[in-house]
Amino acid sequence: MLFNKRIDPCCSYCSNGTRISETEVACLKRGIVSAAGQCRKFKYDPLKRQPPEPAAPVSGKFTGEDFSIE
Repeated sequence: MLFNKRIDPCCSYCSNGTRISETEVACLKRGIVSAAGQCRKFKYDPLKRQPPEPAAPVSGKFTGEDFSIE
């Protein structure tokens, strides 16, 4: 997923920008912009993208019977 060619443009993981806060990016082309913004000069940098949090493990739904072989 991180190295997919068809990525939605977002200033937070553009090679032209540097994140300065959680909501702002310093762009070489447009100055200070929103991290969720986008423009035509977008160039994807996979090293700037943070993957989503992993799903929490499901606990309490299994019993001993689920793991026994009969």
